[in-house]
Amino acid sequence: MSTTLSLFHVSEPAAPYSVIRDRDRITETLSALGIRFELWSASRVLAAGATPADVLAAYAGPVARLTEERGYQSVDVVRMGPDHPDRVALRAKFLAEHVHDDDEARFFVEGAGAFYVRTPDHVYQVDAHAGDLIILPKETTHWFDAGERPRFAAIRLFTAPDGWIARYTGDPIASQFPAYPGEPLAD
Repeated sequence: MSTTLSLFHVSEPAAPYSVIRDRDRITETLSALGIRFELWSASRVLAAGATPADVLAAYAGPVARLTEERGYQSVDVVRMGPDHPDRVALRAKFLAEHVHDDDEARFFVEGAGAFYVRTPDHVYQVDAHAGDLIILPKETTHWFDAGERPRFAAIRLFTAPDGWIARYTGDPIASQFPAYPGEPLAD
């Protein structure tokens, strides 16, 4: 699977009216919404399941540049696997449409997930994969799905200790759109 951007009209959630696979077009389309999207490379090869310290060391340069540029105060690594005991509850939490008082800055180190961004007339589904950085500006209406059997590791960056806390819109729109199928699991 590769990075894609699927565009839906809010009144037609069953299927996208356009799917973009070209990285430059994805970046350009998201930039028009104020969303930053770019590709990062590690300074060294990481083993599957690398420790948070190893992940942060491998991406120290890009993280430092982004931290300085945007004023992020804290950085961590989150990992979710198909056997995580809280995966069902966490998925339900992230599937509800919400906004944050802070940027939602995520860099996918491993695996994948989908961000769904809603504007008044459209929903943009960004299937982000390892190597993708996405920054949703504060107050961006969105939800996130990594599938029923999630598999990802991501670097998260924050400007405020509680800015990441979701404020739910109460709109059930997320339930009307196709769920992210997740990445195929390796045998």
